[in-house]
Amino acid sequence: RQQKWKSSVSTEAKMPPCDFVPEQYKSYPYEYMQKIRERNIAPSLRMYYKKPLLLHQGHMQWLFDYEGQRYLDLFAGIVTVSVGHCHPKVTMATQKQLARLWHTTNIYMHPSIQEYAEKLTSLFPDPLKVVYLTNSGSEANDLAMFMARLYTRNFDIISFRGSYHGGSPYTLGLTSIGPYKHGVANGFGCSTTMLPDVFRGPWGGSHCRDSPVQTVRKCSCSEGVCHANNQYIEQFKDTLNTSVPKTVAGFIAEPIQGVNGAVQYPRSFLKEAYQLVRERGGVCISDEVQTGFGRTGSHFWGFQTHDVVPDIVTLAKGIGNGFPMAAVVTTKEIASSLARNLHFNTFGGSPLACVVGAAVLDAIEEDGLQKNSEDVGTYMLLELAKLRDKFEIVGDVRGKGLMIGVEMVTDKDSCHPLPDEEISQIWEDCKDMGVLIGRGGLYGQTFRIKPPMCITKKDVDFAVEVFHTALRRHMERPA
Repeated sequence: RQQKWKSSVSTEAKMPPCDFVPEQYKSYPYEYMQKIRERNIAPSLRMYYKKPLLLHQGHMQWLFDYEGQRYLDLFAGIVTVSVGHCHPKVTMATQKQLARLWHTTNIYMHPSIQEYAEKLTSLFPDPLKVVYLTNSGSEANDLAMFMARLYTRNFDIISFRGSYHGGSPYTLGLTSIGPYKHGVANGFGCSTTMLPDVFRGPWGGSHCRDSPVQTVRKCSCSEGVCHANNQYIEQFKDTLNTSVPKTVAGFIAEPIQGVNGAVQYPRSFLKEAYQLVRERGGVCISDEVQTGFGRTGSHFWGFQTHDVVPDIVTLAKGIGNGFPMAAVVTTKEIASSLARNLHFNTFGGSPLACVVGAAVLDAIEEDGLQKNSEDVGTYMLLELAKLRDKFEIVGDVRGKGLMIGVEMVTDKDSCHPLPDEEISQIWEDCKDMGVLIGRGGLYGQTFRIKPPMCITKKDVDFAVEVFHTALRRHMERPA
């Protein structure tokens, strides 16, 4: 049935049908919830919509608010709900384990940690066959830094500007987005290097990146040659020659930058960068917190799209479909460097977490979600590219599979970021028409589309039509 929205925004787009009926909401009234939020919840946990959502229930790609209104979730709790909200297979496995055993400790064996470790590492190429389970992405990246330093006996780690690798005091040195930085000492031994962003950076052309949609920039590179890549590699060498010692502990990169708005590098950049880092004694870390588990479509892991094998891989978010779990996957040798002294994790690899993780892997395979990410993601990228060609304020559409960024600009010539209040209005309009999307980028100028991997082409048609309406409405507003 057609949804009736309590909103001034109307759209011709018809929300795809959904048979699921949410339970009736029975908790505190909305206004009282807001009061508790202001009084008892840390103010750093901000809410971004003008009228914050009060969500009550989820089913696959759908979310329902306290009034029973349905939303198409294209942000998946920040790229975390991988197989769908309350996926029946994952829910059932969790309920069974809840009744059996929640927690023991890593000093005993329980079946699910061995079963899961074998299942997870079977998806990795040699020699990445050893896993250390943790509870969050920040914790996994923290541990990866620690392992890199212990193993190499070097200290300096390089990351890209615009990267997000966590908010813990240790990882904040790698995270390179201004608003996440606090005025405390951090980042000792961390150096950032120029981001090889082929849209916003100084170099870029018309076939640099591994995406169905390229930038609107032109270039005269012949087949197999990428001028932009060569320039960015020179910048990387410059960092190695000026900012760090002769030997380094490592280099960390997301295969596609997440928080910065699905930024992609030239195709062969990581391969060349990995080689340069290894020549200096460093290890290469792939942060797969957002790109892992089939989200890029063509491959199960983001690093495979760059034709590299890292030394350490960090996983979180989609690993547990919303359950708090994460992992570091590495080689036997690197993992052994941590075993010289004690290192312990109380909750990492709990019976419950491992059962959830295994059920998520089963659901990805049984529901064909990697293939769905490729098919539906490619379709969506091409549909969004039509809007880029139609609207001057849509500067770039990029990504791979269901990891998509739409960068908004004042005009395509200057690429100046669209002002925050204008982006916010488009974003609010999409929400009011029933579509939830994310925001990212150094200036908050990029819409982030990273839905549960179960969405359909019909959902895409609806979402693109809603976005089109929001853009049209924006263009009709008085300046």
